[in-house]
Amino acid sequence: MNMKGFTLIETLVAVTILTLAVAGPLYTASRAIVAAQNARDQLTASYLAQEGIEHVRAMRDNKYLASYQAGGATVSSTAWNNFLNGAAPDTASILQCRAPKLCTLDPVQGSASPLTPCPGNACTTPLYLLSNGVYSQQNLSGSTATPFIRTIQATDVSATDERIVSTVRWSFHGIPYSVTTTDHLSPWQ
Repeated sequence: MNMKGFTLIETLVAVTILTLAVAGPLYTASRAIVAAQNARDQLTASYLAQEGIEHVRAMRDNKYLASYQAGGATVSSTAWNNFLNGAAPDTASILQCRAPKLCTLDPVQGSASPLTPCPGNACTTPLYLLSNGVYSQQNLSGSTATPFIRTIQATDVSATDERIVSTVRWSFHGIPYSVTTTDHLSPWQ
């Protein structure tokens, strides 16, 4: 008997083999895309955490420059005390961010201090990506909400050593992630 064509069983086997041959690479490609997106978020979070440290360092440096311009014999200690506790008229300091308190950092904030204490010590305000590429706590026109939440915390290590911890957290596909950067600041000598 001469039968031409495929039987139903042969067709099902061929479709199964074809499905497995296509599904494997598609699954691998989708996992690679998710891994690339996760790596992008981790890199962005690392930069945002480092920016937090750099901004607090710039606050310390600005206090020193202001004290240096004012003159006196105790420029370094005056600047350090102003950085730790604030001084009128410029009250920008890390006083409100001392452990266990947490603060958010908004480098483009127009007020005297870019550090804002988190209500109830729970920071939930996300960062927004502004149209000029700067991250801010402000939801301005043309900004895009991001999944990132940045916190800053200062801890006294000694009279001349302050530990600054900048943490960025976010969630990706329901999984929480965080990046923490730590630095120690001391007064200018």
